[in-house]
Amino acid sequence: MSDHSQKRHLAKTITWRIVGTLDTIILSWLISGNPTIGLKVGLAEVLTKMVLYYMHERIWFKVNLNKDGVILESRKRHLAKTFTWRTIGTLDTMLLAWLISGDPVMGFQIGLFEVITKMILYYLHERAWYKVNFGLEKRSSR
Repeated sequence: MSDHSQKRHLAKTITWRIVGTLDTIILSWLISGNPTIGLKVGLAEVLTKMVLYYMHERIWFKVNLNKDGVILESRKRHLAKTFTWRTIGTLDTMLLAWLISGDPVMGFQIGLFEVITKMILYYLHERAWYKVNFGLEKRSSR
């Protein structure tokens, strides 16, 4: 595993966290009606999500989904990563929103809306990073 791939995964972690945090703040604010709850939920997940996302990236880097010697098409791989990450991310958001708001229903609502917005945003993020060579020694056919 190269230093290049680790730098790439760290850069992806940071850019995704910026996008994800802004989405969480806005959704939490709109659903709760309270900008302070929105900020608290969004900022609380910065640390948890960065750790979880980095671990997710490292695991997916090692996953080799070959079928008869052909590496899984990038769009299918990105969709699979989208679903696995969204499951982890939604559970984290629901728990944090519940703990911060004190309302399990609000935590569930924020998580539910986030499933939709974050899957779209994550897929676009993956596609954008697929076009960037930062942190790659050479472009593989992933």
